[in-house]
Amino acid sequence: MEESFMPWLLNAKHFFYDVFSMGPKVYMVPSDPIRYIYDEKNRAIPYNKDMPLIFIGGMPRSGTTLMRAMLDAHPLVRCGEETRVIPRILAMRFQWEKSAVEKKRLMEAGMTSDVVDSAISAFILEVIAKHGEAAPRLCNKDPFTLKSGLYLKQLFPNARFLLLIRDGRAVVHSIITRKVTITGFDLTSYSKCLKKWNQAMEAMYSQCIQAGSSRCMPVYYEKLVLQPEIWMRKILEFLDLEWDSKVLHHEEYIGKPGGISISKTERSTDQVIQPVNLEALSKWVGKMPKDVVEGMSEIAPMLAVLGYDPKANPPNYGKPDAMVAENTQNIQKNREFWKKKVDIIIKDTPAKGSISNRTQSFHKSLSRTDKHWRNTSSHMT
Repeated sequence: MEESFMPWLLNAKHFFYDVFSMGPKVYMVPSDPIRYIYDEKNRAIPYNKDMPLIFIGGMPRSGTTLMRAMLDAHPLVRCGEETRVIPRILAMRFQWEKSAVEKKRLMEAGMTSDVVDSAISAFILEVIAKHGEAAPRLCNKDPFTLKSGLYLKQLFPNARFLLLIRDGRAVVHSIITRKVTITGFDLTSYSKCLKKWNQAMEAMYSQCIQAGSSRCMPVYYEKLVLQPEIWMRKILEFLDLEWDSKVLHHEEYIGKPGGISISKTERSTDQVIQPVNLEALSKWVGKMPKDVVEGMSEIAPMLAVLGYDPKANPPNYGKPDAMVAENTQNIQKNREFWKKKVDIIIKDTPAKGSISNRTQSFHKSLSRTDKHWRNTSSHMT
């Protein structure tokens, strides 16, 4: 019996020697690799890193909130509010990679790139999947995520990216006047903010181009606002989503159950409560110091790279379609109505975007008023 047992023992010895002396050949795997989120009807929707996630990015104040609201109106998509944590963990990983000392320490601890990437992708996926309602197509809108666009492409091989681009002069004017705090931006200087905008857009645009046209689509805010149907059709085709006209009327679904959740803390919330309009397009014109205007080509060369004329004041962004022109006229004519709507929704919306009975009843009255002012618009010239 001892003789028959010895060969097995020797084989086992060699097996364990091979495993532990020549590096790890046995890997830990999750007991349940398939994970699910559940919609309002308790239907299970599987999610994993290979699903076609949607990432919306760009500079803050470039239309990222409008873009996500329009996509959120699509019945198959859920973007939700900014998570704020995803760009932070991406920035942390960038710092680890940039520091030779820190990278060596991580390697000594067995924290290889594969381990770190696996952990970061799992973290990002869980945040995207769990911070909002379940949907077949999950989407994330954290503006600065696309500073790590190529890395995200590596983590999520089937993801699609939308890079929102807006005239840097408009972006900086909005950041300064709305007092949007961004690390490294000096809100007392148009010149310094434009240089920071230039630096950030150069990095994001370069990565978008490198990712390829099948994975990353530049979306110009001005074109989206002027011709929303044309551009939403292009965007949905790029994302492999069927056309749905709801995306042209996102304001009708703000704060409603199963609709678009909003955040009280995001600076663009008051604007996306309104329909697509031209109000914010050229507010920056005439508001910048003369020396900045005259030196625009040198201060922000990315303006020309992206197709903007740095010498045009005001620039010619194009002609709006009939719906946008009508929306703009009606907003201008009914400012008190829209101010009241914004105040009620923002003040009465709980933290996670569900809406109270008071706001639901207000929505009913708004719907009646909406019909009235939309009908009156047909008589406007």
